[in-house]
Amino acid sequence: MLKFSICCKLPLFICIISIVSFSYCGTQNYSPKFRVIAFYSEKNDMAHISFDHEANKWFPKMAPKNHFTYDSTNDWNNMNTKFLSKYDVVIFLDTRPDSLAQRLAFQKYMEHGGAWMGFHFAAFSLTPSAYPQNWDWYHETFLGAGQYVSNTWRPTSAILRVEDRSHPVTKGLPETFKSAPNEWYRWENDLSKNPSIKILLSIDSTSFPLGTGPKLYEIWHSDYFPVVWTNVNFKMVYFNMGHNDMDYEHKFDNTNKTLSHTFGNEIQDKIIINALFWLGSKGKK
Repeated sequence: MLKFSICCKLPLFICIISIVSFSYCGTQNYSPKFRVIAFYSEKNDMAHISFDHEANKWFPKMAPKNHFTYDSTNDWNNMNTKFLSKYDVVIFLDTRPDSLAQRLAFQKYMEHGGAWMGFHFAAFSLTPSAYPQNWDWYHETFLGAGQYVSNTWRPTSAILRVEDRSHPVTKGLPETFKSAPNEWYRWENDLSKNPSIKILLSIDSTSFPLGTGPKLYEIWHSDYFPVVWTNVNFKMVYFNMGHNDMDYEHKFDNTNKTLSHTFGNEIQDKIIINALFWLGSKGKK
């Protein structure tokens, strides 16, 4: 389903056709500075589904305040050159495109000046799994992280350190701040040794021990963990955030109750908006 915000100052019968084609017909009384399209799958993990629902409510609220448009779709067949040409920024709320045609369309979009923001599971790959590492350009060249290795558990807040306070994404941020609860990922590749990767935020040492277990390896006690970064060869930002805490103890009761939120953290929200404005700008990478 594709969700659009469009202006219905049209004859009634045309507006009715628009309602049939799109999920809702809103009023846009501002001139957008840039246009955003978010792709999502909304499958399997209830924490990722919770985040998708939250994001698809939060971004439309932010759009008129910050003069951009926000559309979303769970139809990955829209990942094609014609469709992407309508947008300045592409967001992956979860997962990634699977077919070769979709992947080539996204790579072409990015290599020709497109902009991208990804959250949490959008970078996940693990062989063998339902999401194997079978896309070297995306996981090795573009993201630089390689495969997923491990994660903290349970989803908890962390103290994050701003690594580069001069970057537009981190403008106006304090040196450190407390994040929203999240499941934090460890990666196969050392991003700090990749000259194409600029790390913007990392987990501060005051966060350790990070995680509550119950398994000991789910609690981190030391090491260096980047959580937000960009690739200097593309206009892109990856956020490791995007996994809400859920009522896992009663998951078989089908309550799916969300216990934490990714959005609503003032500083974390500011980073995301900063990133959107930087990605949506018409300047250089």
